Amino acid sequence: MTALRSRTRQSASDEALIRALYEEHGRALLAYATRLTGDRVAAEDVVQETLIRAWRHPEALTDGRATVRGWLLTVTRNIVIDRYRAKAARPTEVAESPSSVPVQRDHADAIVDSLDMMEALAQLSPEHRNVLVELYYRGRTVPEAAEQLGVPAGTVKSRAHYALKALRGFYPNKADRGGKLQEVAA
Repeated sequence: MTALRSRTRQSASDEALIRALYEEHGRALLAYATRLTGDRVAAEDVVQETLIRAWRHPEALTDGRATVRGWLLTVTRNIVIDRYRAKAARPTEVAESPSSVPVQRDHADAIVDSLDMMEALAQLSPEHRNVLVELYYRGRTVPEAAEQLGVPAGTVKSRAHYALKALRGFYPNKADRGGKLQEVAA
């Protein structure tokens, strides 16, 4: 019970000490921290941290080696320097916005779509698959694909039509959500 009373008295005296420090030195600390940081909110955080350190180390305030204000200002300056160094050690943070895309998007969906498309293309006949490869993957026009495949242009159009129709049957959920098949068909 006596330990609890002494702890309560100690807590009350610590609170009184911090309150007295803030009343006597708070404005000077805030002005100094604001001048060092250039930011009032950051300066308030620095002053709070300074007072927390004074609360944790009350012996430093009473050892007689330096003035209380000198010790508090030194601690404030050290905190500002520590924050500056910590901020400089980390890369700058950039908020993600629609105008600035992330450096690397998650490409898992694209891989799954590619695997699905390869499986669907494997289900087509070689003639239909070759037409789609020439038109959509190699980016050839109908006459160029016809020349490459050695068939008339009308045959290329017909095979492309039926190949896309078959893919739609294999890929019903992709057409609903606007997946790759929609882009290919366009």
